[in-house]
Amino acid sequence: MVDTNDRAWHAGISELNGRSNVNDFSIGIEIVNPDGNWSPYTEAQYQSLEWLTQDLLNKYPSITHITGHEDVALPKGRKSDPGDLFDWNRIREAAYGANPNVFPVVGAV
Repeated sequence: MVDTNDRAWHAGISELNGRSNVNDFSIGIEIVNPDGNWSPYTEAQYQSLEWLTQDLLNKYPSITHITGHEDVALPKGRKSDPGDLFDWNRIREAAYGANPNVFPVVGAV
């Protein structure tokens, strides 16, 4: 576990909206799933992630994006998580319910 104030190496070579080195300005969350394109995520994983999403958005209201490794890793296709089976709508609902003043972009960018 890496403290949210420290830099982690979750995304590797990456870019978000033209800004490179996503690890420099992001909080990475790893959800264990052998392959999010074939294996569904569990209810426990979603519940934990919903709680964590709300907690982080309340602590860091400046968060503007919640996205997957697959959307920021370079070259495109280098990472495939969270994958097609990930339910972004659940996380979007959790994010928007966390802080009515925070409306991050959730999902693919």
